Amino acid sequence: MNIDVKANPGFKKVDRSKKRYIVMKGSAGSGKSVDTAQNYILRLMKDKGRNLVCVRKSDITNRDSTYAELTGAVYRMFGDKAERYWKMTTSPLSLECRANGNRIIFRGMNDDKQREKLKSITFQKGKLTDVWCEEATELTQADVEIIDDRLRGELPPGQFYQIRMTFNPVNKNHWIKKVFFDRYDPDVLTHHSTYLGNRFIDAAYHRRMERRKEVDPEGYKIYGLGEWGEIGGLILHNWEVAEVSQNLNDYDDIAIGQDFGFNHANAILLLGIKDDDIYILDEIYVHEKETAEIIPLAIQHAIPTNKTMWCDSAEPDRIKTWKGAGYRAKGVDKGGSAGSVKAQIDWLKGVVDKNHIIRRRIYVAPHCVNTIKELQQWKWKKDEKTGEYLDEPVPVMDDAMAALRYGIEGWRKPRSWLF
Repeated sequence: MNIDVKANPGFKKVDRSKKRYIVMKGSAGSGKSVDTAQNYILRLMKDKGRNLVCVRKSDITNRDSTYAELTGAVYRMFGDKAERYWKMTTSPLSLECRANGNRIIFRGMNDDKQREKLKSITFQKGKLTDVWCEEATELTQADVEIIDDRLRGELPPGQFYQIRMTFNPVNKNHWIKKVFFDRYDPDVLTHHSTYLGNRFIDAAYHRRMERRKEVDPEGYKIYGLGEWGEIGGLILHNWEVAEVSQNLNDYDDIAIGQDFGFNHANAILLLGIKDDDIYILDEIYVHEKETAEIIPLAIQHAIPTNKTMWCDSAEPDRIKTWKGAGYRAKGVDKGGSAGSVKAQIDWLKGVVDKNHIIRRRIYVAPHCVNTIKELQQWKWKKDEKTGEYLDEPVPVMDDAMAALRYGIEGWRKPRSWLF
């Protein structure tokens, strides 16, 4: 068997560790998820009786993250012989090692039903021995404790249970920092990695991160250096993750917001409003896709064609394409102070005008993980000389936020739009 293994030496310690908890914080592009996927493929091929569950807060996000990473690792290592060694299925998502029957399955922790399914997992061969919590900051401490409780019982000599967590450290007040980094535990191995130590990152990515360093120094600390994020300067505080109704009839009105993109994300949000509160029901968040490729995704997500889709008016050709596909796409009028980003943000906060403030809340469905991630780090620019925050958002990783700002225009300015 010829295996093509490409590894960064900085992950050697975690890949060899048998500690129960491997907690890996790092920057974007550090290679932690790629290394984790490759390590699991090798481990499950080598040791009989081991089985892996990959966990995300929202089950459906596994398809484009953990499943994609694991199948990608198989194809990189074995090339056109990949399916000789691994059986890979998409419905349901699963991988099975053909040589020994070890399996990889995928689960979410969105609600009590999904948590109960996790508690009842069994395998025909061996036990549940490994858990990969990707984007672990999405999970609550209670979620991880449910997972931890599943790893119990005697194992053959030399075998071990292990939970590996991978994430960007967005908030220094997160429970993961307090539990795993701020106190010593002999069963825990913590690890830190950045894109600077990833020998497989291309030069263009390095230049992109250098630009972010200049534009968004605080964000660069998280997504470039993998340091714990500060919560100062956050733009929105009146939001929370919650189970929201997917029945469009439960809302006073429905709208769609879209921020066009290609190299940066093209973001579409399905929004509802009820009693002045905003509900983010669904998201589409994709990179390097043309409009013709995104429209079928909108159909799959049941984005309604009879509701207004508010878009960036700077892209009239794309708006025309969406109209041609049957959607009520309109450009947002961004002219004048009434259409400014600050005015949109004030409205999202509940500031209708200087004499009218309401207690507006924003509720986000748990599977809208990219929107949640942006809300966690959407900040005002900071004057480096004075240390004061400016009335201007940092223009980085804000595609879902732009879609949110556009999507509320019909409610914020019900009689003002650009066709």
